[in-house]
Amino acid sequence: MSSIVFAVLTGAAIVNAASSLDARQSITALTTSQIDTFTPYTYYTSAGYCTNTQTLAWNCGTNCDANPKFKPVASGGNGDSVQYWFVGYDPNLHTVIVSHQGADASKILPIITDADFFLTGLDSTLFPGISSKIEVHNGFGGAQASTATNVLAAVKSTMSTYRTTSVTMVGHSLGAAISLLDSVYLPLWLPKGTTFRTIVYGLPRVGNQDFANYIDANAHLTHINNKEDMFPTLPGMFLDFVHPAGEVHIQDSGEWAACPGQDNPSTQCIVGDVPEFWDGNTRDHFGPYNGIELGCS
Repeated sequence: MSSIVFAVLTGAAIVNAASSLDARQSITALTTSQIDTFTPYTYYTSAGYCTNTQTLAWNCGTNCDANPKFKPVASGGNGDSVQYWFVGYDPNLHTVIVSHQGADASKILPIITDADFFLTGLDSTLFPGISSKIEVHNGFGGAQASTATNVLAAVKSTMSTYRTTSVTMVGHSLGAAISLLDSVYLPLWLPKGTTFRTIVYGLPRVGNQDFANYIDANAHLTHINNKEDMFPTLPGMFLDFVHPAGEVHIQDSGEWAACPGQDNPSTQCIVGDVPEFWDGNTRDHFGPYNGIELGCS
C-alpha cells in the first residue's frame, strides 16, 4: 500500500480532551418531525441512482412515487464516465431540485483513495473570483465540471418556467461531493436573491480548510452520516482535507445527532465514532436514512 493511500485510510484528527468535551456538550438530538422533513430530499437523492431516461420521465419506481408532483425539466449523464443527474421543480417544497448520482462502494473507494489524487484550485472559468487558496479533490472537481454547464442551464430554465428563486442540491457519496461543489458554483451564476440549500448523504471530504470555511460562510449545508459509514472519514485530515460544518449523525440507536463545527470529534459524530477507516462498515453507506435505503428501485 502506498504511503499516501495509507495516510488517507489512517489520517484522523488529534484533539485534546477539553475540545472533545466542548463538542459533546453542544450536540443536540433532532426531533421526529425534524427528521421527517428530510424524507422528500432523501428520495430525490435515491432517485439520482436511476437512469437519465427514467428521471426525465419521472418513472423510477418507489423513489419517483414518493414525490409524485415533481416536474422534471432536464437530465443527463451516462452512469459511467459521467454521473447521472436530473433537475426539476417540486411544487410542494417550492424549490428547484438538483440531484447527482452517487457511486457504489466498490467504485467510490478508489476515487477517494487513488494515489494520483491531489488538492487543486477551482477552475477559474467555472468559478470566477474564487480564491486560489480554496482547493478541492481533483477527482471530485473533474466530476462536477463534467456536468456543470448543463446543470446550470437546466436550473435557469426551471427557475424561469416555475417562477421560483429557491434551489436545493442533493446527492449521496460521490453525488454528494458533486452537489457540494455545485453549492459553490451555482450561486456564482444565478441571480442575486436566489436562496440555496444543500442536503447530502455520506459526504466524503471534498476540500481543504479554506474550502470548508467558504462553505460555512456561504452555503446552507446539511450532511447526514449513517452509523459507522467510513466514507465520510475519507480522505483523511492528515492530507489537509476538512469537512464543513452541518453534520447530522445517525446513531446506532436511531437518534439523529446534530454535530456542530467542522469534523466534530465527539463519539456521537462520525469522526469520533469511526476513528480509523477499518472501524467503519460499508453496509451503512447506503442507509437506512429514516427507513430509506438509497438506490434506484
